[in-house]
Amino acid sequence: MNATIPPAVLHCREMVCTSAGEIDVVIDAPKNGAGPAIVLLPSSQRDSLDFDPLARQLALLGHRVLRPQPRGMGRTTLPVRQLTLHALAQDVIDTVEALGGGSAVLVGHAFGHFIARVADMDHPQCVRGVVVAGAAARVFPAGMAESLDIASDPSQPDALRIAHLQRAFFAAGNDPRAWLEGWHPELRAVYRVAGTVPAKDRWWTVANAPLLDLQGAQDPWRPPESRSELQNLLGAQRVTVQVIDQASHALVVEQPVAVAGAIARWMALLPEGGGRGAGAAHGV
Repeated sequence: MNATIPPAVLHCREMVCTSAGEIDVVIDAPKNGAGPAIVLLPSSQRDSLDFDPLARQLALLGHRVLRPQPRGMGRTTLPVRQLTLHALAQDVIDTVEALGGGSAVLVGHAFGHFIARVADMDHPQCVRGVVVAGAAARVFPAGMAESLDIASDPSQPDALRIAHLQRAFFAAGNDPRAWLEGWHPELRAVYRVAGTVPAKDRWWTVANAPLLDLQGAQDPWRPPESRSELQNLLGAQRVTVQVIDQASHALVVEQPVAVAGAIARWMALLPEGGGRGAGAAHGV
């Protein structure tokens, strides 16, 4: 996606070298000084350029925004070995240590929240907070995965893909056509395997850092009866729930200004330091 870079925002890219290969990181920050670090992690089969409007809005609000391109996307190396959530979480931490001052809030959109949650589990000292944006319910309704497969498949007719994008990702009245582009279906199998290691039961019940659960009001992956699912599991003191109006599963691109405002207001209430500074590790 494209967005005009405001004059007050510094926009650049840097390569972070790790033992698993290089990570291509997009950076947006205020020109008058770097504020608290935020890492944005995109949804399944999509890269971090989806976050252009959100990243620039957060930078205008005074944050240093880091967007590591997922493995195999942009200039980020795709390792020969099998990817896991542990390995993807390590990429996030390597980015935070290299460019974020050693501690950051992690914002995971849809599949990206798997990585953010595992990073918080594996490396709590580097995670000030976790924002899950458009996270599906623990058990989401039937048909959503099938809509994802059709919507992300460029060999399917555009009209069919748009219908499934509207069904599973965009609220009525929001234009889904921008998401006809930007998919990486060649990496679908790689990331589906990665998403199973560790198993969801291992990390779903663990939260070291405070957590903001941002939900689209019209998100079919997160039905109304599941609104308080994470809060009930992890506790109201640790989990804040906020619903974004006129948004579905793609809320970070549907409502970037509202999402940025919600994140910034919640971050202003966080203690300084890593995730354990906010309280003891929580597991059920």
